Amino acid sequence: MTNSDTQYRQGITPFIWFDSEAEDAARLYTSLFANSRITHLSRYSSEGHDAHGQPAGKVMVAAFELAGQQFSGLNGGPMFKPNPSISFFVELDTEEEVNALWAGLGEGGSVLMPLDNYPWSQHYCWLNDRYGVSWQIMLRANQDGGQTITPVLMFTQENLGRATEAIELYTSTFPRSAAGAVQFREAAAAEEPATVLFGRFTLFGQDFIIMDAPGSHDFSFTEGMSLMVSCETQSEIDRYWDRLTADGGQESHCGWLKDKFGVSWQITPTIMGQLMASTDQATADRLMREMLTMRKMDIAALEAAARG
Repeated sequence: MTNSDTQYRQGITPFIWFDSEAEDAARLYTSLFANSRITHLSRYSSEGHDAHGQPAGKVMVAAFELAGQQFSGLNGGPMFKPNPSISFFVELDTEEEVNALWAGLGEGGSVLMPLDNYPWSQHYCWLNDRYGVSWQIMLRANQDGGQTITPVLMFTQENLGRATEAIELYTSTFPRSAAGAVQFREAAAAEEPATVLFGRFTLFGQDFIIMDAPGSHDFSFTEGMSLMVSCETQSEIDRYWDRLTADGGQESHCGWLKDKFGVSWQITPTIMGQLMASTDQATADRLMREMLTMRKMDIAALEAAARG
């Protein structure tokens, strides 16, 4: 999948929860990646203050592109934070690019694996940036292009050993999806044999990486990093919502849910972005008021609220 394909047809957008630094983070990231820009800033109004608790005028969502791929950041307060259970795998063409991104993202952050030569890459590092967002950066093995930034789902704690189950659920739920190559730990391995060492799959034609992570980890999936699915129709929303909340998933509010593994998703109508882009504050307030009453998103109700 090329960057241009992602830019115009991206079905799933990584969505990062910040306390109040979404705009700052977007400006940092877009300064470090080529083919990047901030695409939209939406702001809180006084409507819904009892629910969101944010002052009117504060940035609510910062939408941005990195290497032509779409991301969003929410200023949601201190309730949730991103952690390494979902990280971003960045493949770059030169060591100079890896070094520059390591330096730019690492300033004020913490190192999980230092920049070095590893069996899987001659130039690789893993870090949490100053906002707690986790990045794995490496020299691209094959100079054939492809997706620059790939979300990585890491299954820890009670989810250990469920990566293949997750691949099956996700690829059977979304269109243009397929399981890719999966490498398992050998039976003779000292730690959790037959678990996924490294696997790939695609959803909506987008690449994802997945792995089981044995050992002691103090993190698992939270709302700090969610996956936002853009839906054209109510039937899409209904299907994804029903599939992902089944067998132990949990409904939340405003289109948010957790699947049975605890991964957070937002099932969102594409028209919501168009409606929220209105410069009419009264329209935006009506939409906010209506959305705050919902669990699963209802396109007809949102359109009715926009019309007043």
